[in-house]
Amino acid sequence: MRGRNVLCQFAFCTMWIGGFSPVHLYAQSVDSIVADSHLIEEVNVRAYRPSVTISSVHPLQTMKREQLEDLGMQSVADAVKRFAGVTVRDYGGVGGLKTVSVRSLGAAHTAVSYDGVTVSNTQAGQIDIARFSLDNVEELSLAVGQGNDLLQSARSYASAGILSIRTLQPAFPEGRKDFWHACLSGGAFGYMAPSLRYARKFSSRTSVMLEGDYMRADGIYPFTLKNGRTETTERRRNSDVESWHVEGNLYHSFRDESRLSGKGYFYKSERGLPGGVILYNPTARERLWDENFFTQFAYDKKFSAQWQLLALAKYNHSWNRYEDTNVKYEGGRQVDVHRQDEYYVSAIAKWSPIAVLSFSLAQDGFVNTLRNNIDDSPNPVRLTSLTALNADLRWNGWHVFANLTGTYTTDEVRSGMKPDDRRHLSPSLSLSWRPWSAEAFYVRMLYKNTFRVPTFNDLYYRRSGNTALRPEDATEYNVGLTWSTHPTASWLNNLSLTVDAYYNKVQDKIVAFPSVYVWRMANYGEVEIHGLDATLTASFFLSRGWEMDVTGNYTFQQALDLTNPKAKNYKDQLPYTPRHSGNASLLFKTPWMHVGYTLMAVGKRYFMDQNIRANEIDGYMEHGLTVSRNFPFKRVGELRLQADVVNLTDKQYEVIKYYPMPGRSWRISATVRY
Repeated sequence: MRGRNVLCQFAFCTMWIGGFSPVHLYAQSVDSIVADSHLIEEVNVRAYRPSVTISSVHPLQTMKREQLEDLGMQSVADAVKRFAGVTVRDYGGVGGLKTVSVRSLGAAHTAVSYDGVTVSNTQAGQIDIARFSLDNVEELSLAVGQGNDLLQSARSYASAGILSIRTLQPAFPEGRKDFWHACLSGGAFGYMAPSLRYARKFSSRTSVMLEGDYMRADGIYPFTLKNGRTETTERRRNSDVESWHVEGNLYHSFRDESRLSGKGYFYKSERGLPGGVILYNPTARERLWDENFFTQFAYDKKFSAQWQLLALAKYNHSWNRYEDTNVKYEGGRQVDVHRQDEYYVSAIAKWSPIAVLSFSLAQDGFVNTLRNNIDDSPNPVRLTSLTALNADLRWNGWHVFANLTGTYTTDEVRSGMKPDDRRHLSPSLSLSWRPWSAEAFYVRMLYKNTFRVPTFNDLYYRRSGNTALRPEDATEYNVGLTWSTHPTASWLNNLSLTVDAYYNKVQDKIVAFPSVYVWRMANYGEVEIHGLDATLTASFFLSRGWEMDVTGNYTFQQALDLTNPKAKNYKDQLPYTPRHSGNASLLFKTPWMHVGYTLMAVGKRYFMDQNIRANEIDGYMEHGLTVSRNFPFKRVGELRLQADVVNLTDKQYEVIKYYPMPGRSWRISATVRY
């Protein structure tokens, strides 16, 4: 934008001189020119470009690093909760499992991308976003449908929504070949988290960055247990967590301007699973160990103004061990060990025959395997091919994006029955229209069809698996309006509004229901979802050095179970889906410090299928406060001090029934960048 402002000023001055100077030129001496010269007052020209959130053809929400820090976001899950239309299932505590679902379609319909490559879990179909560190995140974005970039893998188009995590890339201060970043955080419930990052530039074309962090917490926090009219204060037990994360990145650009990036990632954790609160039985002995390693590479080559290629490759290894000590097991203990491996490649070719029209073809292929210690395990192997053909047209205020994704999967098993091969075509079409070129006002519409193949657990887990399951089929419709002001007022920097109404339908929903002796997975569900998402962002100049940023969003969702007209829960709201939810934030930027305030509100929900009072979970409001200040030193370094208070009013609430969330907590962090 700075470059554009300079060009605007240059053009303005050129027109001013050309339009108002005399046409006839006379020779003058240098002295007369100096004597007749006048000082021209400075002219400020402000250019305006709509934000990507406003101009996106798909509903899109973003949070950048500065906002994440200034608002005191504690984790990736904490930040994702601030997006409209998102449900994060949180099983309580620092180490609790956290999964994300977009517009009540389910976690298995929401993809998670880490630096452009999707993260997978073929065993369970949902990603625990609690394992991703927020310390190295540059931007979080959530797109309904898919992102706007044509250079995306076919896997990114195959989901109903995608959460993208983009990590920091090295930016070296002028004249320096390295920098480092160190942070130490501590807080309530035994929380401690040091982290370290180091980047080195070996040449103008090659750089590397290494980073690692450690986190531990005992997770022992008080909560109130109600038993009729009796209330007692208890302490949450077996909620401890200890984790390590190490990551290395390589960046290289070739002489032909092509680029290569590589990443190695390792995560390891041990945590207690506190389980649901049970009267008169506070004992919980479930433990979970996780290990995850992956390495991924991306090669980007632009052959000409018309042709571009992106190639991706990834190997992913996941291992987990679950252990429970209980007299109900033979021998008094149960141990389950699972190992997943994935081999993944993707190639995306983009062709732009003319300036307003582009096409891309993405081809993905991957192999997934699962091994475990369960008796008679089929040890499945899945081969998947995804193909996405895309077209993007931008002309005269119109933006049209079309996609057709083809899926083919086949499973092989060591023993037992295997499901039939699956083939499916999923189309999508989205468009936006800007009626007036002078106004940042857009009308957008979206249609998208997706389906999810049953997970390994759905098909093969012990006696509950069902190899005859059909994939879930989901259809999304969206109509929205977006608008942003021109920053003409001296006190107003930006004001943006978005409103999206949507209708989703899921057929052949996979659910567990009781048979004669055990629960069994079956296609027994049909769900309709009506909803509305509204967002607001505004930024104000209060005075010299004083600014205020305001953000807020509201979500209405009516997610109804239409499975069985004769059932008692017919047309009842889906479990754990609030009809009303929203959040707001207020950030004051002063010359001395930044002060941020956040509010999150969630309406009542039901934890069982029937919407009766006995199954109701009360709504709640959670407040947060953060104060931070940066201290520059030696011109190339900075010290940042930050203090956060979460759940300021010490409200006791539950996201999942019988899993009480922590009350008021605090955190202090010190960060040095040099």
